[in-house]
Parts: sequence; structure tokens; C-alpha cells
Amino acid sequence: MNHSLHTLRMLLVATFAFAMASCSDNKAAVTPPAEIPIPVMIQSVVTGDQGRILQYSGLIASNAESHLSFKIGGMISRIYVKEGDHVSAGQLLATLDLTEIDAQVQQAEQNVEKAQRDENRLKNLYRDTVATLEQLQNIHTQLSVATESLHIATFNRQYAQIRASTSGTILQKLMNEGEYAAAGTAVLQFNGTSANDWVVRFGVSDKDWAVLHKGDKATVSIDAYPDQPFSGTITKLAEGADATNGTYPVEVTVSPAGHKLAPGLFCTLRLQPPSHTAYSFIPASALAEGEGSTGFVYTLNADKKTVKKIPVHVAFLQGDQIAVNSGLDHVQQVITEGVGYLTDGAAVKVHNAKN
Repeated sequence: MNHSLHTLRMLLVATFAFAMASCSDNKAAVTPPAEIPIPVMIQSVVTGDQGRILQYSGLIASNAESHLSFKIGGMISRIYVKEGDHVSAGQLLATLDLTEIDAQVQQAEQNVEKAQRDENRLKNLYRDTVATLEQLQNIHTQLSVATESLHIATFNRQYAQIRASTSGTILQKLMNEGEYAAAGTAVLQFNGTSANDWVVRFGVSDKDWAVLHKGDKATVSIDAYPDQPFSGTITKLAEGADATNGTYPVEVTVSPAGHKLAPGLFCTLRLQPPSHTAYSFIPASALAEGEGSTGFVYTLNADKKTVKKIPVHVAFLQGDQIAVNSGLDHVQQVITEGVGYLTDGAAVKVHNAKN
């Protein structure tokens, strides 16, 4: 019995030793799997000197918009227009009651006539040596003063009426007939409709102001004409910031191109200042990491099977494109898809490459 047990133990030990040896041989024979290439897509780097496109919004206005008033005070006799009326240059819009004003003109005319009679009488007396030269000079001065008073009264009568200085539209009637209008008080809000009067006014940041210039072109999109782009030009660029909001006022003159425009139309503007700096443009999806103006992109190594991580400096973001001003020298292509799975030196396989 003891002999049989000893024999069984020896057999088990031998079997276990053989099994351990077999497992050790199998483990040594297994080859670790190769790194699986990450599928990626690439795209060519585009170079150019196109500057950043600036986008702003504003309202259509007119340079000819003004508040019309009488030069002198008086009772409003008639207002010949209503809000929304289109008027032509020189058209009579409103007038004061001329009773008092006409009386002042007549009084001034009579003063001139009297001064002329007095001067003629003094001239005769002076020739007869009855009147002195000083008396003649004084009456001549009185005639000059009376004549100037007549000019003033006539001028005031002329501006006791409001006439349109140019063709346009009455935006608002601020006073009514029968009211007393003090000198210079606005009676009508008027908007000229000259083809060159339509503008958009808005404020820009200091960085944008630094790259803009008078004469730069703009593309204007007006909501009322969604499929019709309008051309514009920067005609005014402030030399100082607005104290209320810190922005720099800009005015863009808009060409209506035969379309009807009106004050208050909402629009968006795209400004593209000229650039003298060469940029490399890549899709935004190519940027692997980014903080501030720095980031990283991946490009293929010479073997076309692995990638290299490259630091870049981002100039600006424009739509789905990134303008890079350093870091991509001699780099012709960047990885645009699969970027999130990559590390420096990772194995890749390019699928459906974009050129």
C-alpha cells in the first residue's frame, strides 16, 4: 500500500512538472500583437496673405438726416406734410404766421425810405453850406443801418418757412399747427434719400481699429434683402474712442445699387482689411490642443506611417479655418480627422486623403 502511494505521488509530481514546462514554453512562443494604425485623414496647408475678416452689425441711417426748425420764433400757421411723405428739394414744408414778420419787414422798408429822404435833403443843405459834413456823414450812417435792418427782416421772413434742402422723407412731425415754435426748436425730422447718403455707424475694438483704414471695402448684408449683398466703403474712422463704451466709431457708406433703403434697416457687415502678413490656413479640426494663441497639430513623418506633433502659433480663427503665422514652415499637410486619438509618433493609416 505504501509502495503504491509513493508511486502515485511520483507520477503526479512528474505530470505537474511537465505541465509547468509546457506552459513556460508556450508563453515564450507567443508574439505580442503589433500596434494597430489609427485611421486618419489629411489636408493640405494653404498659404496666403488674406487678413482676418471682421464682422459687425448696425442699422442703416442717412447722412442727410436732420431736425428742421424755424430761424425765428412764432406761431405755426401751416404744416404741409405728414409723417412718411416723400418730398422734393425746395418743397415748402411748414410756415409761421407771417402777420408780425411782414409788419417788421414793412417797418424796416419805411425806415430805409425815410433815411434816404433825409440823406437827399442833407446833401442839398450841404451844397448850400447850411449843413455840415458831420451831419451829412451821420445821416449816411443812419441810412446804412436802416438798410441792414431791412436785410435782416427780409432774411428772417425767408426763414419763417421750412423748405426741404434735398429730396427725402419726413420721418416724424414733432410739432403741430397752432403751437408756438421757439427759434431753433425742431418741428420736423427729415431724412434725405440721396444715393450716396446711406451709412451704417458702429463701434470697433482697439485691435480691429488698428488694422482698418479709410477706403477699406465692406460687404453689407441687409435683412430686408437676404439674397442681395451690398457694397460699402469705410468713409469715417474715429481717431479716438467713444467715452461711453470705449469703442472706436466707424462709418461705412453703403451703395443701394438701385434698391429702396430706409433708416433703421438691420444689417451685418464683413470688413476685410488688407494684410501684408503671410498666413498658413488649416481646418479648425486640425488643432489638437490649444491655449490662448498657442496650439499643436499633427503631420505625417517621412515614412507616411507615423505622425509628428508640432507646436503652432494661431493668429486668428475665421469660420472653420485657422490662420497660423508660425510653426508650419515646410509643412505641406496636417491631420484633420482622428486627431483626438493621436500621440507623438503614433502609427496611422491615411484614409480618403484630401488634397
